[in-house]
Amino acid sequence: MANYYSDHPEIEFHLNHPLMQRIVELKEREYVDKDQFDDAPVNYDDAIENYKRLLDITGDVAANILEPNSESVDLEGPHLEDGRMIYASKTYENLDATRKAGLWGISMPRRFGGLNVPNTVFSMLSEVIAAADAGFQNVWSLQSCIDTLYEFGSKEQQEKYIPRISEGETMSMDLTEPDAGSDLQRVMLKATQDADGTWRLNGVKRFITNGDSDLHLVLARSEEDTHDGRGLSMFIYDKRDGGVTVRHIEHKLGIHGSPTCELVFKNAKCELCGERRLGLIKYVMSLMNGARLGIAAQSVGVEQEAYNEGLAYAKEREQFGKKIITFPAVYDMLSRMKAKLDAGRSLLYMTARYVDIYKALEDISRERKLTPEERKEMKQYSRLADAFTPLAKGMNSEYANQNAYDAISIHGGSGFIMEYKCQRLYRDARIFSIYEGTTQLQVVAAVRYITNGTYLNIIKEMLLNDVADELRPLKERVAKMVDLYAEAVEKVKASSNQAEHDFLARRLYNMTGDIIMSLLILTDATKAPELFAKSAQVYVRAAEEEVVGHAAYVMAFNGDDLKNFVAEETNDEAEA
Repeated sequence: MANYYSDHPEIEFHLNHPLMQRIVELKEREYVDKDQFDDAPVNYDDAIENYKRLLDITGDVAANILEPNSESVDLEGPHLEDGRMIYASKTYENLDATRKAGLWGISMPRRFGGLNVPNTVFSMLSEVIAAADAGFQNVWSLQSCIDTLYEFGSKEQQEKYIPRISEGETMSMDLTEPDAGSDLQRVMLKATQDADGTWRLNGVKRFITNGDSDLHLVLARSEEDTHDGRGLSMFIYDKRDGGVTVRHIEHKLGIHGSPTCELVFKNAKCELCGERRLGLIKYVMSLMNGARLGIAAQSVGVEQEAYNEGLAYAKEREQFGKKIITFPAVYDMLSRMKAKLDAGRSLLYMTARYVDIYKALEDISRERKLTPEERKEMKQYSRLADAFTPLAKGMNSEYANQNAYDAISIHGGSGFIMEYKCQRLYRDARIFSIYEGTTQLQVVAAVRYITNGTYLNIIKEMLLNDVADELRPLKERVAKMVDLYAEAVEKVKASSNQAEHDFLARRLYNMTGDIIMSLLILTDATKAPELFAKSAQVYVRAAEEEVVGHAAYVMAFNGDDLKNFVAEETNDEAEA
């Protein structure tokens, strides 16, 4: 039988990273749960074996239930009945299967019925489920919203709500509105208090993924006469209390199994989560960083499935008396797809490991005072996670789109026919570089780390790592890319024109991702050449091609180019 985990040993490879020892040590707190919970590990090796069993179960469910249901879900989609969202019929089967398999409450402590799994493993589970059905991955992975309630909610709220998610109830984060998309400071959903202190919500939310879920985290304006982020707070809405109806379900290009709803709040009872006025400033930032890593995992899953579909078709399809996989144009596409997949996956799991360490230390800090060494470690990994998250989300979401595009190209005319899965992957992937922050917004989040030298320092440290002898020529090529990158960054920094900085930021961002992933894949190929040596060869050469081109563009650019471009676009618009 197929298994979406064990069929891809590249995933298990990332469980063996040296940082996993520290992650498990922090997550398991000296393995104190072993005396209270039968499923708790007794040591590091036992913890890793637990993760592998969980991944194997998920791989089986994904391959043999979620994937066979995916076509039906895509065709049927959710629908609206009397103000309620009704999932596609096979989505209910998917929910039932994942609940029976114990795949809920993944990250929560065992005292709340959770599995106490680190983010790295949760990301692997997300990847596996997304490969089977990216739309269902949205529904399932939104359980991670409970992390925000766990971090910032009261003890009573934790005890009331977390066990319900561990049992398989669903979640959503209700942030955007008709006039507040990327600019969440404009949120106007109103939160007011009754005389007895009960909070009520009134207004409309739009583009809410899984919007008719059991539990919602809602961003709302709690402070009168405010118009920016300082007047926003976070609230918990329980569907059992009523007061919210679904007005509309969006008809989307892809991810049809993931309902996107417009919600109407009418005196909906809710609870304040955390402190007032910190909804956007603190809590949404936590939510969004987690969501962006989730989209990176979703993207890697679709990258894998697109590659699988392209490879399988190329091995079977004959033209001119030959299998098309023997054609240079086809195997060039396939090798690039696999290289981007392997490099993107490496970036995803490195980011997840950074998140794990600082989040675990943050959690420990709520129980006891951290040592000076632990505070330093938490600060270090928090900064790394903050720097790597926009790269992981932006680069992988773009790679998912590219791999899905190439899968259709490999299929030729058949790829344009709805009966082939690659068209669904293509439709599903398109949203990845848009929701939870467009790639352009990931560039905005990353650019300060470009200009302040954070990425360059990380890259220089990575260059000190040894690689296998046969990979040293590739490493030398990367070193030359780093020199070009450093020159390009300095060139942009030397300009006092902010518009020029913004215009060139995407090229610097792409160069950053290309170089970091080149160094990651070289390290992976050194440890497991049987899995990654070919991808290292292909990826570094492709990265070099892109970095050299971007560097040439940046170094030749001047302010007059931007003035002329803006003037030309403005004139065209005026003439129109």
